[in-house]
Amino acid sequence: MSAVKEKKKQSEQSTETLIELCSVRVDKGLFGVPISHILEIVGDARPQPVPLAPQFVGGLVHYRGDVLTTVSMRQLLGLPQQEELPDILVLESSQGAFGLLVDSVCEVLKVPSTDHEPNPSTLDERRRELFAGTYKLKDGLLVMLDPERLDPMRLGAAQAA
Repeated sequence: MSAVKEKKKQSEQSTETLIELCSVRVDKGLFGVPISHILEIVGDARPQPVPLAPQFVGGLVHYRGDVLTTVSMRQLLGLPQQEELPDILVLESSQGAFGLLVDSVCEVLKVPSTDHEPNPSTLDERRRELFAGTYKLKDGLLVMLDPERLDPMRLGAAQAA
């Protein structure tokens, strides 16, 4: 490769923004949450059920002296509950902190912003409101989650409407 092409390639890479995401698994799906919204990852917590709560509520957990409402990704995706205890991402949104129940937390990824694709127009409305597009990875796709869209207050208001 010529020196000019190499320099141009390096220049393009240096201007490319990298986004840090925490990757999580729910069933066979790979999802990502921006690191900037994660307060903590909690394992081995058992959410307590809430009678008459909306189906997406995974329960309540005790967290640093507070009680957090958790949102179950399995319920949002219409998947059956699993026997193993879920991992909990404690997320921060404009409405406050809440927990997101996932099957497992994987790793932190740095993905180029140029690899982001918006939701396809064929995606059903329910999922379009939950997902914030996808990132192309070497081994597949990572579906982006936006904590603001998953906030239990917002989900409850949308369900009531």
